[in-house]
Amino acid sequence: MSTLKTNTLTGTTSAGSILVTGEGGVQTTNLQQGLCKAWTFFDSTPTTPDHTDSFNATTLTDIGTGNQKFDFINPMGNANFAFGGAAVVDETTFAVLSGSEIAGTHARSTSNTGGFFTSNTASVNSGANANSISITIHGDLAE
Repeated sequence: MSTLKTNTLTGTTSAGSILVTGEGGVQTTNLQQGLCKAWTFFDSTPTTPDHTDSFNATTLTDIGTGNQKFDFINPMGNANFAFGGAAVVDETTFAVLSGSEIAGTHARSTSNTGGFFTSNTASVNSGANANSISITIHGDLAE
């Protein structure tokens, strides 16, 4: 078995595009498209929450009960990014985690630099601070 050691991978056709052949040896996927572009893990119960660990995420802000915002260090290429996540309020309560990419109304927009808002709901229309929140962001980074 060989070992490849390098600090940089660059595509030959396009510098920002590397295709990887899948396990079956036929299908390919784009390496950059498959990478998580930002993620964070934090506890929202303290008065001033902070990232326990994160990647491409900065400035975690408490907006109110069950609502937090974090900014991207490197912005997304557009507002068409996807997110996934989970929130645990306590040992017996899991929260519904919803999100948006802009401030205020949490409506859809063309924002790619404003960060990401979370909203945790443990019961209908009732915000809840969670002690364990994990979020991942997938999409294109800005050029």
